[in-house]
Amino acid sequence: MKTSDQLKIWFITGVSSGLGQALAEAVMNSGDVVIGTFRQQAQADAFSAANAGKGIGMLLDVTQPMQREAVVRMVLTQFGRVDVLVNNAGFGFAGAVEEASDEEIRDVFETNFFGTIALTQLLLPQFRQQRSGHIIQMSSHGGFKAFAGFGIYNASKFALEGLSEALAGELAPLGIRLTIVEPGPFRTNFAGTAFREAVRQLADYQPTAGLFRNRMKQGNGQQEGDPEKAAEAIIHIARIDNPPLRLPLGRIAIQTISTKLDSVQADLNRWREVAENAILP
Repeated sequence: MKTSDQLKIWFITGVSSGLGQALAEAVMNSGDVVIGTFRQQAQADAFSAANAGKGIGMLLDVTQPMQREAVVRMVLTQFGRVDVLVNNAGFGFAGAVEEASDEEIRDVFETNFFGTIALTQLLLPQFRQQRSGHIIQMSSHGGFKAFAGFGIYNASKFALEGLSEALAGELAPLGIRLTIVEPGPFRTNFAGTAFREAVRQLADYQPTAGLFRNRMKQGNGQQEGDPEKAAEAIIHIARIDNPPLRLPLGRIAIQTISTKLDSVQADLNRWREVAENAILP
């Protein structure tokens, strides 16, 4: 049994399924407390009833300002602090850039990017006051390298990673840590019923975006990643003194990120002279 000084309070968004659900269960099994958020009240109530003393479920749509403010206020009133914030709520979206409507694009960003920023900002005053805390941003290997047919989702995660890199630098002198988690394909519902596609589909993009959509669907249920092992890795980095800025998860994620780094280095090497000449004499 952990003492009150050892026990950590985790605030994890989107715990109804997938990595969020696996992480919430692993955290509670480790002896820490989970505040988990759901989009449906019945799910939140069931979570609270099933995990009395270990976890509490709360209704939260991260895109709704009043809900965000009310939930954070309730959490800090009831628990007094948050030690680990895991911004996990989000969804995938496939479609060529031209195929995506303005409404579809904005929906992706409202959840994957703007909702995450807003919730983080609400908890930052408390983290600053206690001079501790760990923010874990659930990104993707697709937040580091883009794929044809996944551009809108990639853009939302690229934006999250850019913001998080800057935020990590701002928070480090205050004793607050930040880690960007970049999973590859995991055996969750990400590519199942939770996955969204552009309503508009153009024949010219069938060999690129269309192929990507089909591969995502065909690979659902066959992904290499184990959500329970991902949860163990996240808990591990939340317990160490010097956690990484980035934590790729899975062999495909490592391959994806390595391929991107090699590509960027190749461009730098090939075009270095041109780049260096673009300066005033």
